[in-house]
Amino acid sequence: MLALFSAIVYGTSDYAGGRATRSAPLLTVTMYAQATTVSLSVALLAIAGDPFPPGSDVAWSAAAGLASLTGIVSFYEALSKGEMTVVAPITAVVSAVVPVAVGVATGERPSALAMIGVALALVAVALISGVTGRTARPSSPRILSLALVAGIGFGLLFVFLDRTSDDSGFWPLCIGQLTSFPVVIALIAARRVPIRGIGGAGGLAVAAGALAISANASYLLATREGLLSLVAVIASMYPATTVALATTLDHERLTRPQLVGLGMAVSAVAMVSAGA
Repeated sequence: MLALFSAIVYGTSDYAGGRATRSAPLLTVTMYAQATTVSLSVALLAIAGDPFPPGSDVAWSAAAGLASLTGIVSFYEALSKGEMTVVAPITAVVSAVVPVAVGVATGERPSALAMIGVALALVAVALISGVTGRTARPSSPRILSLALVAGIGFGLLFVFLDRTSDDSGFWPLCIGQLTSFPVVIALIAARRVPIRGIGGAGGLAVAAGALAISANASYLLATREGLLSLVAVIASMYPATTVALATTLDHERLTRPQLVGLGMAVSAVAMVSAGA
């Protein structure tokens, strides 16, 4: 349930951030979102009162923050110029493959039903992404490449957060954000990107950041209770929410294979959950 909740919230966050980048500079939107996640992660840590973690947890947390930033910047850039109904699922299938491969390689052995669900999930997001060649509007190679990089970034985020110890509490979220936020500020300063006067995009960016930290916290708790190879796949179903919002609010069209893929995604979540 924690992984499923994180998927729903991730998807909503991605929609908000993607919409913001269509009317405001990418780095500005990222800065607003990151500033929000930093503030909320510090507040969450203050409430939890977790002791400072050892060096290994700090290293994994910092790596998770940089992986997340890579994923977010690439993802927002792809969404600013491509269709959400294509970009989000492509990112998801890659972000699911990375932790599954790492989990199995490190000795995790999910049940047969769960592994069938994993395979079904990968097919589902491939269909949603338009692997059959039937999409409402073709996507350029650059957009597809950005979606691929974003998927790798998010997949590594899932892996790195899983590598932190249970005793580290919510420190991984805070350390990760404190690592990535200065990078965003440095990029904005170097490129002299405007940070004011972005109107409603600022509110969407703040909402994206608040939702993202909620999703990350839920995912972190989920990985401490379940197998990485299963939790990450459930979390990677977030495109269902993004696609639903894009089709409902932005009137993006879905082809028949994409609709079939969404149905398969729901079935895959049920199978992975039952076989966990």
